[in-house]
Amino acid sequence: MEYAIKEAKKALSIDEVPIGAIIVKNNKIIAKGYNKKEKSQNAINHAEIIAIEKACKKLKSWRLDDCQIYVTLEPCPMCAGAIANARIKTLIYGCKETTSNDDLCKKILQSNRLNHHVTEIYQPQYQIEISQLLTEFFKTKRKK
Repeated sequence: MEYAIKEAKKALSIDEVPIGAIIVKNNKIIAKGYNKKEKSQNAINHAEIIAIEKACKKLKSWRLDDCQIYVTLEPCPMCAGAIANARIKTLIYGCKETTSNDDLCKKILQSNRLNHHVTEIYQPQYQIEISQLLTEFFKTKRKK
């Protein structure tokens, strides 16, 4: 998770929402990503999507079986769908999305409409550090 947090800090340094992601296979990081939506003016350039694209290119496959994705914040619906469709085995995240509390990420990852289900692991020991990054980012935005 520390590597995903480093990615989030890269996003913060370019004035993007500080969310980072890494993808691991066989205990090695094979891809990294951080939010670049504003910089690229592309709505889908979330950390998870960028990391998935890089992992697919590296493995020369859209199937990311036996991979784990570490994300600083519980994924949005788009990213949860991408994680499931990429057949990533496990999602590990360090901060819960607190604005909705509807378990939508879990519902997508476990949907019977998909032929692949993702194991979801929350690492609460990172909640404070990651939420502070996000809180400070949005405080600064509101001041502007």
